[in-house]
Amino acid sequence: MVAFLTLIANAVNLYVFVLMVAVVLSWLITFNVVNPYNRAVAMVNDFAQRLTEPALRPFRRFMQRKVPSLQIDISPIILILLLNFAVNLMWEVYRGIAH
Repeated sequence: MVAFLTLIANAVNLYVFVLMVAVVLSWLITFNVVNPYNRAVAMVNDFAQRLTEPALRPFRRFMQRKVPSLQIDISPIILILLLNFAVNLMWEVYRGIAH
């Protein structure tokens, strides 16, 4: 059971890493630090966007409806906090069941 929960926690950590890559890469593309037409940059950006966009889309829609004047996209921060909360809750439930 511990191995399975560790696998889930590691998968979530890997997803958070991909999410951070997507955020940083979007900033670098926005501020013209990297060329979005470079094949390697385009491939990494496409991969990261395909993995993260489905999870971020509901948060972005919610934020646009509730706080339309917000000029910065905080949906990755919210998603990271929720993922960390879910992993911590998973371990707490396991510790409660194991004892």
